[in-house]
Amino acid sequence: MTHPLAHIIRGISVRSVTGSTEHVVAGITADSRQVRPGWLFVAVRGSQVDGHQFISKAVAAGAIAVVAEHLPESLPCCGIRVADSARALGELAAAWYGSPSGGFDLVGITGTNGKTTVATLLHQLFTRLGYVCGLVGTVEHRIGSQVFPSTHTTPDPVALQALFRRMADAGCTHVFMEASSHAIHQQRIAGCHFRGAVFTNLTHDHLDYHGSFAAYRDAKKSLFDNLPKTAFALINTDDRNGAVMVQNTKAKTYTYALKKPTDFKAKVLEKNLSGLEMIVDDAPVHARLTGLFNAYNLLAAYGVALLLEEQPQPVLTILSSLQGAEGRFDCIPHPTLKEAIGIVDYAHTPDALENVLQTIRDMKKSNGRVITIVGCGGDRDREKRPVMAQTAANLSDQVILTSDNPRTESPAAILADMEAGLDALQQQKTLVIENREQAIRTACRLQQAGDIVLLAGKGHEKYQEVDGVKYPFDDKIILLREMHASPIAAKT
Repeated sequence: MTHPLAHIIRGISVRSVTGSTEHVVAGITADSRQVRPGWLFVAVRGSQVDGHQFISKAVAAGAIAVVAEHLPESLPCCGIRVADSARALGELAAAWYGSPSGGFDLVGITGTNGKTTVATLLHQLFTRLGYVCGLVGTVEHRIGSQVFPSTHTTPDPVALQALFRRMADAGCTHVFMEASSHAIHQQRIAGCHFRGAVFTNLTHDHLDYHGSFAAYRDAKKSLFDNLPKTAFALINTDDRNGAVMVQNTKAKTYTYALKKPTDFKAKVLEKNLSGLEMIVDDAPVHARLTGLFNAYNLLAAYGVALLLEEQPQPVLTILSSLQGAEGRFDCIPHPTLKEAIGIVDYAHTPDALENVLQTIRDMKKSNGRVITIVGCGGDRDREKRPVMAQTAANLSDQVILTSDNPRTESPAAILADMEAGLDALQQQKTLVIENREQAIRTACRLQQAGDIVLLAGKGHEKYQEVDGVKYPFDDKIILLREMHASPIAAKT
């Protein structure tokens, strides 16, 4: 695949050009290590590294043009100066791959919690409605029935546009994409043509990166700021940040909620471990997903479907039969203990953990206990660590603090940060077991009939990252093994 340089820079805002734009470009990258002869190098300021430092390296490797916010005085190839090279990278990548997102209905889903479930529900729903669909998400990417592993919630711009190209070539008519705050802020979605966007909710997360809650909120908001007037914006108005998201949008705004009058409304009649009984726009629905948070997720998916011109009854019929995303409230019945279960959930923010624990408390038997295993990731928002421990202790009968993905941090230091949130009474019902496998084993030994063990934080992940190395680790597999191996289970 090759394109004339003049053609692919036509859609970006250029401040100045030096040298000829008549070259044919053989590839695009923001990584100087990937540059090959004939490639275009885009110098992007990252959170760790500034690509402008590697312009000379890219030129030496054969770059025929450089896009940057500032250029060296002497450049032996074409130099293109732009105001925002991160945005330019997304737009250039889209142009390089033929603006593939213009060929299907692209819906972005953003918010702290619920992105993966809403995107997964939409992909399943529209597939069942007979469409060829794409999915871009935290757990996996999908092109029709093909499944690909995901390394980032939202890929880098070049990888994202390449994925969109494959989706368009495969005949996808609808694509549902999780849009993380990092990706929005870093302009990874620049060059995307959105048919619509969804806001789920906003709570404490990623302040290590954004610096403040306001900056985190504004990163999410910019997705809606940049929607065209032909798009729709669907917001959860039970979250007070919903109205903020659409203050400056040109898109047509629609609302959903459980507590307020909205365009798409629902009422939860009953919630238990077998699912939800709801009234959605005056129609009765029994859903296999459970918990109040999933009522919001189902309603968001329903709203999107109707905004994409589907009919209510077929949509509700299909939604009632769908499963959630992997690692989101995965229930595992105990092999022998009566009414005892294990639950694996991705909850890694205080709000998500509170939602899951409140759902569990609402559903458990009166004599059953809630045993929660939870940790916090390293190299991430430290402020939430004591809050996570406190939330777990407030809503659990027994808490085990353990290691999550410590990354380059000391697991003991992370656990100390968590323990700092506990008062004397909370500490009495809390164990600290750094080794995650041992923590799971201990919880299963403590579990009795009617007890619910919640294993929170990692959900779908198949690894544990320690000192920058990812080791195989699957919460669900280990929980299953330990539940079967528990002495009480063996005797029962």
